[in-house]
Amino acid sequence: MLSQSSSRSVSRVSRKVSLRLLLVIPFVLEIFAAVGLTGWLSLRNGQKAVNDLSTKLSREVTARIEEHVQHFTDVPHSFLQMNVAAMRAEKLNLEDFPAVERYFWHQVQLSDSVSILYYGNQEGNFIYVKKAEQDVVHIRDESTAPLRKIYRLDNQGNRAELIKTDQFDPRTRPWYEAAVKAGTSTWSPIYVFAASSDLGITSAVPIYNDNGVLRGVLAIDFTLSQISQFLRNLNISKSGQAFIIERSGKIVASSASELPFVTTKEGKRERIKATHSSNPLIRDTVQHLQERFGNLAQIEGNQQFTSSLNGKRQFVQLTPLRDGRGLNWLLVVVIPEADFMETINANTRQTILLCLAALVLATVLGILTARLITRPLLRLSEASKAIAKQAESADFAKSESNPSVTAEGVQELVVLADSFNYMAAQLRESFTALEQANEELEQRVEQRTLELRAANEEITSLNERLKAENLRMSAELEVTRRLQQMLLPKQQELESITGLDIAGFMKPADEVGGDYYDVLKHNGHVKISIGDVTGHGLESGVLTIMVQTAVRTLLASEQTDSKKFLEVLNRTIYENVKRMNSDKNLTLSLLDYQSGQLRLSGQHEEIVIVRSGGIIERIDTIDLGFPLGLEEDIADFVAETRVQLNPGDIVVLYTDGITEAENMNGVQYSVERLCEVVRQHWQHPASEIKQAVIDDLQQHIGEQTVYDDITLVVIKQK
Repeated sequence: MLSQSSSRSVSRVSRKVSLRLLLVIPFVLEIFAAVGLTGWLSLRNGQKAVNDLSTKLSREVTARIEEHVQHFTDVPHSFLQMNVAAMRAEKLNLEDFPAVERYFWHQVQLSDSVSILYYGNQEGNFIYVKKAEQDVVHIRDESTAPLRKIYRLDNQGNRAELIKTDQFDPRTRPWYEAAVKAGTSTWSPIYVFAASSDLGITSAVPIYNDNGVLRGVLAIDFTLSQISQFLRNLNISKSGQAFIIERSGKIVASSASELPFVTTKEGKRERIKATHSSNPLIRDTVQHLQERFGNLAQIEGNQQFTSSLNGKRQFVQLTPLRDGRGLNWLLVVVIPEADFMETINANTRQTILLCLAALVLATVLGILTARLITRPLLRLSEASKAIAKQAESADFAKSESNPSVTAEGVQELVVLADSFNYMAAQLRESFTALEQANEELEQRVEQRTLELRAANEEITSLNERLKAENLRMSAELEVTRRLQQMLLPKQQELESITGLDIAGFMKPADEVGGDYYDVLKHNGHVKISIGDVTGHGLESGVLTIMVQTAVRTLLASEQTDSKKFLEVLNRTIYENVKRMNSDKNLTLSLLDYQSGQLRLSGQHEEIVIVRSGGIIERIDTIDLGFPLGLEEDIADFVAETRVQLNPGDIVVLYTDGITEAENMNGVQYSVERLCEVVRQHWQHPASEIKQAVIDDLQQHIGEQTVYDDITLVVIKQK
């Protein structure tokens, strides 16, 4: 039945709120909400489309620039290597300058990408051939030293006339010094060319005789204006920019009209930093990069983010450019959001105006409609008050009189009045049925309470059983974890190995990990192993214990053949995994050490060799074996390679838990960063090198959750 408080609330609301307002305001709000939501969705979808378009555009522009730069950087080095091969095949005598001049002239005619080719030797002799509208040759030999003579060549490559004579020594030039210092094919730093006063870099390769003595340097020039011209021809956006900078912040090339250098009062060309650029988009973007990353040299991997310039969003795509020959630049593509938002903002303004017009129209129509409906509905209101008073003063279910309502004019209101009269009669019947239903409901609630009590007792019993099962499983995992730790090589074992300084580290991601490493000594041989079982947990932990036991058993049985060793070990693991009905397998590398020589076999992660002085070598083990436990017979996949270690050389073994560890931004630690940390600490003992890597890894991971086991072994030849 209706309570007195409910009926009073209905009465108060009916007195305070006008029916006309109830009809007009919701109608107006619905129109306003519909138009406003449409406008908001249009704006949001437009912004999302702009984000997607700018992201796709910046990636496409970046890909085109990367491809272009790679082409321009690969061609000179490939050209140089072709000529080095010709010299080694004795098809070209570098001491015969007339023959070299003729050879160089024919070479530069072969490709539009290489128009300059030159060579300088240790005696200061120099020959330079350039293809242009008028081909030229620069000569410095015993007959001209210390001068250089520049001749114009005819269309047959013959000297036509002397153009200029000046002082020149190739041994003092940046390209010569860079090649001598690198000892291999490399890029010079960016500098001003002596022949053309252009700003550029040089690809250079040193030439050695059979005894390893430097003869000279072969080189090809590459002007930065070539890259800038390509960037200017790109169709980025209305005001978007693409530019390349060095890690020092100096501009290499840009799509802006400004030059990447300035001319001093003395006539010298000096390069400018991007933070001093006259283009505000380039200048402010680089300032944002320095604030975001601190140091441009620390930027690794592709980055995509937004920045703000004068309160306006800019989409930034950041890509490192490296070629393995000393080139280490940053490619930046900046696209202002405003280039795409002008049309969207105009549509938004139109939507707001339409919304206001619709609001006014809806208000007028609502008022007119309310006038037509309000008067007939007042009679219905009076009748409903009468029913409320009956419900308040007596038992409505037992009342015999019903208030009646009549309506004329509007057909729908006549139907409503008839429905109201029918509703009053049905309401009395419903109240009667409700009382009966309440009694039945109380009985059902009591019955359900008894059922829930019994179910609760059963759940309590199951919880107790689950606690006992969890305790048992925890005990099993703890036993397995302790067995793993007990089987790791002890410090005194590592220190007893003659000729090697070894340090190891293993941290499982769960209670029981799937990583494995061991160092065993037997009859003057040292067997070093490292592996990674798929997944972690109890099965993976048990499998690592199987592997350690099998390796020690095979070593004790004097099995020295790497192929046979891995074949027997794989068959053992395969049969056990099959018996366990498990899908686990593992990658495993074995290293046999004796008297400074390592024999490597088995497939695992790369093996990093850091030579004395910090030179990095990386050995891919993919062709040295096959994952254990997958196939019964892997004999055809097993191979062996040898590495000679010298005093001070370092061998680094690791699992993918290190190189694939991610920070909060999803950036992996990477093999390159691991190599760099070891290279920086190569002169320290193995334990300090290990700790430096672990500290750097923890700093990279930060607060990110570790999902994989972490294992590291550092071996240093004493």
